[in-house]
Amino acid sequence: MAETILSERDGALRILTLNRPERHNALDDETSALFQKRLGAALEETESSAILIRAAGKSFCSGRDTNVLGHRARDESDFHFVRRAQEGRLRMQESTKPIVAALKGGAIGGGCELALAADIRISDTTLKMALPEILYGVLPDTGGTQMMTALIGPSRTKYMVMSGQVIDAATALEWGAVDFVVPPEELDAKALEIARDIAARPPIHLAMAKEMINLMHGPTIRTGTRAELYAQSYLFQTEDYQEARAALREKRAPSYKGK
Repeated sequence: MAETILSERDGALRILTLNRPERHNALDDETSALFQKRLGAALEETESSAILIRAAGKSFCSGRDTNVLGHRARDESDFHFVRRAQEGRLRMQESTKPIVAALKGGAIGGGCELALAADIRISDTTLKMALPEILYGVLPDTGGTQMMTALIGPSRTKYMVMSGQVIDAATALEWGAVDFVVPPEELDAKALEIARDIAARPPIHLAMAKEMINLMHGPTIRTGTRAELYAQSYLFQTEDYQEARAALREKRAPSYKGK
């Protein structure tokens, strides 16, 4: 069975590849754990100075695997489950190594938040980006409301979070959610070009640059991400969330109480 997260080094660049193409790189518990393990090793190693995150198949990441929604592998509370997931996102943002993400197809929910936690995003024209958690009776919980606001502003983030609607690559570029858009056949080469160029710079300069720029929004993102934790812990207990899960299982539209 193929590993769901691949890791390889290209000179001073560490490349992590999401490798569940048959599930649009959806994150189940095993894949999430392996990603955090490989990410941690990449952040700690001295041989690389930058990280590229890319994906096999048609999509970057469709978020948490719907087959395990609501499941807790460690039999832990919702609070502890969400907080642990948040730590992975915050570790990406607050690391000293620049992280580049190559996006295509779906970057949905947790997959969108994974992309947002990178420092630079290159997309191809097939990108569909969304924070659709409200459609499932919850809200973004690993920094999506905070990171997206820092990139595209509060009004557009409210639209995305409150509607759950998808934006395409052109809109993502216009709004500032991604930094470059290229044709699909150029994505890998463009992402490698940018990531290699950054990785070739002195590691201490990269670390200092990221640290200084993050001072603009970093503390606010960390505080706001914790607010997502408290909101999500509550929302998991609501009747609307239970109704959304039942509707998903039964493949029907949910009927919310609206209170």
